Amino acid sequence: MKIKFTKMHGAGNDFVVLDCTKEPFSLTSQQLRFLADRHFGVGADQILVVEPADSHEADFKYRIFNADGGEVEQCGNGARCFVKFVYNNGLTDKKRIRAKTMKGVIELELKGDGMVRVSMGIPSFEPSSLPFNPQGLPSREIRGFKQWAVRYKGELVWFSICSMGNPHVTIITDDIESAPVKELGPFIENHPAFPRRVNVGFIQPITEHEANVRVWERGAGETLACGTGACAAAVAACLNGLCGRSVAVTLPGGTLQIEWSEEDGHVYLTGPATFVYDGVWLQDDLQK
Repeated sequence: MKIKFTKMHGAGNDFVVLDCTKEPFSLTSQQLRFLADRHFGVGADQILVVEPADSHEADFKYRIFNADGGEVEQCGNGARCFVKFVYNNGLTDKKRIRAKTMKGVIELELKGDGMVRVSMGIPSFEPSSLPFNPQGLPSREIRGFKQWAVRYKGELVWFSICSMGNPHVTIITDDIESAPVKELGPFIENHPAFPRRVNVGFIQPITEHEANVRVWERGAGETLACGTGACAAAVAACLNGLCGRSVAVTLPGGTLQIEWSEEDGHVYLTGPATFVYDGVWLQDDLQK
């Protein structure tokens, strides 16, 4: 059996997209890991699955799997690629659609300049929404916004928490280039305070409307861009008084525009979604 796929990326955060609107999705976690492997497979940070909507509240169902084969709740860069995929492949003629994710329905808009704007919903700071168990961790408040700390190499590392449909920790740094993303990222990702693991973002505010960000994604490692991570980091910087509500966030793969609306409380993410190529894989190869 042949599996057709599309390779796409959003600011360097790359995806394999599978159209499962006519045939049901049936790949196992092992097969997904093989597909995402950069040496033996196609290679991707995440695999996106397009399915028919299972209710009238959405146009499509949208599922996300990390490179380790685990299903996750949300992916902002993937959402932008998702809407461009369904439009370019004739699955819809709408430029504004609603997609159901594991955590709820998101709204996506394909704009005339080719950029995609996504409503990422209202950020949650409740520990239970990640989930996060802060018992025994030091805490403090800055401008009424709570932070916690873990001890790493003998020092306290302070962070904010935020759920953007998936769980995020944000750490503020003075130098994004020297931030210990590849060391501290997996340490916090797998900390027992986060029973389902967590994404770890590092943000360096530059001006009121500019910031640099790097993100360690659970199940994928450091990626060139992370949409929900950019949103969570921008929100944290705003609450800490370091940035405004509209921020151009530059990640290693490109720049995303983040707006945290005062009117409806939603975070809006705008950025590119780029087609790379179409391909076909024999399912027998995925059994390896």
